[in-house]
Order: sequence, then structure tokens, then C-alpha cells
Amino acid sequence: MKSVFLSLFALALSTPVLSVSVYGQCGGINWTGGTTCDTGSVCTKLNDYYFQCLPGVSPTTPPTTTPPTSTPPTTTSSAPTSSICPGATTKFSLFGVNESGAEFGNTVVPGVLGTDYTWPSPSSVDYFVTNGFNAFRIPFLMERMSPPATGLTGPLDQTYLSGLKTIVNYITGKGAFAIIDPHNFMIYNGATISSTSDFQTWWKTLANEFKTNKNVIFDAMNEPHDIPATTVASLMQAAINGIRSSGATSQLIVVEGTSWTGAWTWTSSGNAAAFTGLKDPNNNFAIEMHQYLDSDGSGTSATCVSPTIGAERIADATNWLKQNNLKGFLGEIGAGSNAACISAVQGALCSMQTSGVWLGALWWAAGPWWGTYYQSIEPPSGPAVAQIVPALKAFQ
Repeated sequence: MKSVFLSLFALALSTPVLSVSVYGQCGGINWTGGTTCDTGSVCTKLNDYYFQCLPGVSPTTPPTTTPPTSTPPTTTSSAPTSSICPGATTKFSLFGVNESGAEFGNTVVPGVLGTDYTWPSPSSVDYFVTNGFNAFRIPFLMERMSPPATGLTGPLDQTYLSGLKTIVNYITGKGAFAIIDPHNFMIYNGATISSTSDFQTWWKTLANEFKTNKNVIFDAMNEPHDIPATTVASLMQAAINGIRSSGATSQLIVVEGTSWTGAWTWTSSGNAAAFTGLKDPNNNFAIEMHQYLDSDGSGTSATCVSPTIGAERIADATNWLKQNNLKGFLGEIGAGSNAACISAVQGALCSMQTSGVWLGALWWAAGPWWGTYYQSIEPPSGPAVAQIVPALKAFQ
């Protein structure tokens, strides 16, 4: 995410005793909470395990909370039709959250663990896995991984690497996927990365540390910007080459474009033209894009442009993916916890699942240091947990 947060305001959260707020969970197998929605919303069955309060007229019968006698929900790629996303859909193979912390304090290098930066909390991972999410993006800082004194082609810092390995192994030990993300915007030690050779060597060195873990995904670089799309594409190709040459041949690689890898600017930024020629000898890469739903697409405002802006902003990118027979991955999406924004987020996710070309999506963000940041879904009490987690669960 490209924003620098100087002042964030807490959302006032409350749990009604006798009713469930709009977009809250209101039923399903093993559900023990409320089943009556606030006035103006209806408790709608999305699947046997999950009912959600959606805007509309109240139902005439309450939802069931007992197990059905039929077979369990399907685990195939086809998702059932729902009132949120009518028609045939393709279930996401990767669906989860960004777990921030290790990239914090980027002006202090190397920084002090616990003071300038932190690693994600295992309890946060547990919460999301228990709630059915399976993908976690772990941002980290390149200058801490590769100290500027020895540069991109030098040895990795073993202490920082150990921290990354610890949380990665914890995630993958749960059967989930860990996406390792150099969160540097294609800038290292104050200068834009320009050497494809150095970048390829850096990725070969890092990927070598994770090549035996099949549940690791390599995110080549977070949000390059103010760099020509053709230059970024060349660097992404170098990353692919470096990762594969390390012996990491089975894992997915996701690559990002210039202009903060925005889905809504994918064509206008030049990414659409520049990213059609990437080659992976193992044919296992996807295009990662990010999308926020406020007026300037920065993710700094809890006010969304409209309830339909999510689907609108990814439409062009979806068409491009289809035309070029490529897969997409929405590595960051975020918005406010209000009816318009939740509709916009769900509209985006619905259009993605309907298209069949998106592997999945990640919410921005979880992480132990977000405090009152309005998009935080860090459990148990991040400002967005109460409404956003249920809204996302509808797409599992």
C-alpha cells in the first residue's frame, strides 16, 4: 500500500444484543450468535455454514443453525450461486489477508525488532485459518534482508531471514500459503532498482531459502511506481528467472506492474502493453494488481466512490487477463466499513469469481501495529473485523 498514515480514527463498534448489524453473520452450522438482523436487512443463506445480514426485506422464517443431513459443502472450484453473486462462479484458490509489520519503520535501517518493526502474530494467523482463509502476504524490507553495506548481491541478514522463515513456516505448517513480499516499491537504499542482473541474483539467493516449501508464493516486488512499464516488466522477468534458477520450480510467482500496480490504471499506465511477453519456464505465474475504492484509489479514505466502484475499477483488467489468457491476483483491496464500501468490495469479488481469471484476493490489512487504522482486520478488535470479515467470508 502506498499511503503513509499520519492520523487514523477509530470506528465506533458495538454488538447489538437482539439484532445483527448489516453484513454481520446471522446463522449457519454451529453458529451461536444472533439470528435477527437490524431493520432493513435480511438474513440470507450463502451456504450451510454461513448466513449474512444483507440489505433487503426481513425473511419470514429464521435461518437454521443445525447441521444438514446432506453431504458437506463442495470443495471443488465451482462455487454455489448466492444472492450476492448470482450465476456461475469460480471459487478463489487464494483468499486471505496482508499481515503487515516487518516493513514498518522503513526509514530506520536495520531498525530494532519490537521498536521499529515487528513480525505478524501467530494468533492472527490462527484466527484467519479458523475462519476459512488460506493466504497470507508477508511484507518485509529489502534493506533489512540485504544490508546496504553489501548490496543486493551480498549475503542475507540471517537474523531478519530467520524472522521471515519463522512466520512463513508457521503459516505453511497450517496448510495455508505464505506470500513473501519485498515491500520496497522497486526502490532500494534510496535509489530505484535498475539492474536486472542484480535483481535476478537477489531473487535467486532469497528463493533458494524457500525452494523446498511448496506453499510459499513469491511476490516479485510491491507496487513499483514512477518507472516505465517496460522497465518494470524487464525487472519482473529477471525475478522470474532468478527464482526458477534457484531450484524453486513448483511455486507460484506473482508479478506487479508500475503505477502502484493498480487494476484501474492497468492499461493507461502501459502495463497492459508491457506485460504480455513475460515467460516462465514452469508456466506458473500470475499478474498481481491492487485496488482501493476511494476517490483517488489510494486507500486513505473510508468513503468509497459508489457501491459499484469495485466491479467498475477492475473491469478493464479482467478483460485484459481474458484476452491474454493470463491469471490475475488481487494482492490488496481495502475500503471502509460502511454499506456503500462493503457493497463495492463484494461487487469486485463477485465480478472476479464470475470471470474465472482471478486466483483470489487479499484484504489490506492485518498486523499487530495497525491500531485504529480503519481497514485493520487484526483480531480480535481491529476496527474492520466486525463487518469486513463476515463480508469476505461470503466468498469462500
